[in-house]
Amino acid sequence: MMRRGFMKMLLVVMLFAALIMAGCQQEEASLQKITVVLDWVPNTNHTGLYVALEEGFFEEEGLDVKIIQPTEGGSADLIAAGQGEFGLSYQEQVTYARTAEVPLPVKAIAAVIQHNTSGFASPAEKQILSPKDFEGKKYGGWNSPMEEAMIKGLMGITGGDFSKLEMVSVGTLDFFAAVSKHVDFTWIYYGWDGIAAEVKGVSLNFIKLQDVDARLDSYTPVIIASEKLLEEDPELVRSFMKALSKGYGFAVEDPDRAVEHLLRHAPEIDREIAIESQRYLAREYQGDAARWGEMDVEVWRTYADWMFEKELIPHELIAEEAFTNEYLPK
Repeated sequence: MMRRGFMKMLLVVMLFAALIMAGCQQEEASLQKITVVLDWVPNTNHTGLYVALEEGFFEEEGLDVKIIQPTEGGSADLIAAGQGEFGLSYQEQVTYARTAEVPLPVKAIAAVIQHNTSGFASPAEKQILSPKDFEGKKYGGWNSPMEEAMIKGLMGITGGDFSKLEMVSVGTLDFFAAVSKHVDFTWIYYGWDGIAAEVKGVSLNFIKLQDVDARLDSYTPVIIASEKLLEEDPELVRSFMKALSKGYGFAVEDPDRAVEHLLRHAPEIDREIAIESQRYLAREYQGDAARWGEMDVEVWRTYADWMFEKELIPHELIAEEAFTNEYLPK
């Protein structure tokens, strides 16, 4: 009798366990798998993604999200080719993509950071306080036409002579290695290298682009998707953006807790720099916008007009077609 009772109980437990496993498998199978392509290695620009992943915001929206790093082609090429549903890009890249001889059908659907936080940085002892002070100095970059146009334009505004500047490639050297041995200044994002300098006790001079020319206040980075996805599955896009908005909202409200999610996925990042960077970006993600992610057509138009003026793009951008706020939560 005891043996039969034990066997019955064991069967009930096994059946219950099987039902639970089946339920879990069904729930997992019901989640829609999507891929997000980063613009670079994981960093504090991306924290909202990892928050949404770790806090279950994507899962709440029925999404199983995989985050990958880009190949040499960049995120815009991959998204246009259907190698991912969403990507991290920047306004300049989207403008290039949409005005190319063979345009890439990608569109920005949210601004990760509301204002451009990049600019030219140099050790304080170099005494580079204005673009005019670039004269006689050595700049380290990537030999891109954008860099030359940017520096030449800023020097022109401040009365500098571009012909007196030497430009060299520093490849993948970081800011500190570059300016300590090879060049006088480079182009950085203050949210990472600027904060790193503060943490390391390195005194910098930093020239923010839009402080010299207001037209250079662009969105970088941005979330992008293909026009095909936007047309064929708008509800998927809305679900993704709802979860992602929660992720960045979380990072704004609790940066110290949010950065732990990033560090869990990128333990190689310097912890102290990541924490301070996260606190800095918590003020920058939404900035002065009415909601996280929102973009203004004038920012797109003004920056594209500047690029066209500098002959960086072959024709003018139709700004209204390059981005949309339609998929942001109301």
